[in-house]
Amino acid sequence: MDKEPLLSEVLNFSSAEEVVESFHARGWTDGLPIIPPTEERVRAMVLATGLPAAEVIGVVPPRWAEATVENIAVNAVMAGALPEHMPVIVTALQAVCEPAFGLYSVQATTHPCGILLLVTGPVVDQLGINRGFGVFGPGNRANASIGRAMRLTLINVGGAIPGHGDQSTQGSPGKYSYCIAENEDATPWEPFRISLGFEAGDSTVSVFAAESPHNINDHMCTSSRDVLTTVANVMATTGSNNACCIGSGDVLVALGPEHAHTISSGDTSKWEVQQFLFENARNTIGQLRKRAMWGMANFPKWVQVDDDAARVPIVGRPEDIHIIVTGGVGKHSSFIPTFGVYKSVTRKIELSLG
Repeated sequence: MDKEPLLSEVLNFSSAEEVVESFHARGWTDGLPIIPPTEERVRAMVLATGLPAAEVIGVVPPRWAEATVENIAVNAVMAGALPEHMPVIVTALQAVCEPAFGLYSVQATTHPCGILLLVTGPVVDQLGINRGFGVFGPGNRANASIGRAMRLTLINVGGAIPGHGDQSTQGSPGKYSYCIAENEDATPWEPFRISLGFEAGDSTVSVFAAESPHNINDHMCTSSRDVLTTVANVMATTGSNNACCIGSGDVLVALGPEHAHTISSGDTSKWEVQQFLFENARNTIGQLRKRAMWGMANFPKWVQVDDDAARVPIVGRPEDIHIIVTGGVGKHSSFIPTFGVYKSVTRKIELSLG
């Protein structure tokens, strides 16, 4: 996106409708209407970060263009975000641009991964980010606009245009907006950020190259082991990237509060949950052989690939199965498979919320 012509054209249009139609015609949207990024609106966004407008936050593939504070702000305005959302958006952009995230592959792959933003800590309530009923769905401005600001930046700065920079075969609803928060009040364990070594008073944002949530429906089981067995059964699918890209990636299990409390009722720790799922969310070599991604498989050396009965985990270590609690009342949870080749990245939100 060429910033100067864009902003000058906005000022020359006689109506917001003309702005929207012009942006659609130029391919500067995600297909939905946008908020015109006037200079006044963009300036307010930039000021909210406390950073210079020209400061480069990262270089975004596949176009390899610089994401500056200002052009991130332009896309944030278009997405309907508020100035106070900018610290989360900028931190998330920093995270996806870290080499460990592998953004070039994520942007250009045929896989349907979107960028899932997981927000934790005091910022969740400060910004009103939804962490309860319908957390993955519509209805909340902060979730929708923060996630959409990430996607518009990936399109307009990074060039992730479907069929061009973005080669995803079928895409995903998560490529419109994909932002959730941890329901910290409902978790029986330590919050996600503390599991990763951050402090209780910190706010963090994590980025995952994630598929859409896969529902885990268990209305019958009443023991920790039985619920976890249902979770493991959903996780062990031969058609996911994680089934064969072992050792390099991680996955996310988003437990609903009811499932989480059933699982923890026997004093089951989060670490024990990770270990159980690591041992039980597995496929055999016989199930994987000549299927799915067999020709691109990346198995740990200890997996006996000549033994059809050998059981293969979906990640290299138990700690690569990330556990959070989110959502409202109801006996549903979600498994979120990933691109599988790279790992998620978590960053502390250092910028002031104003």
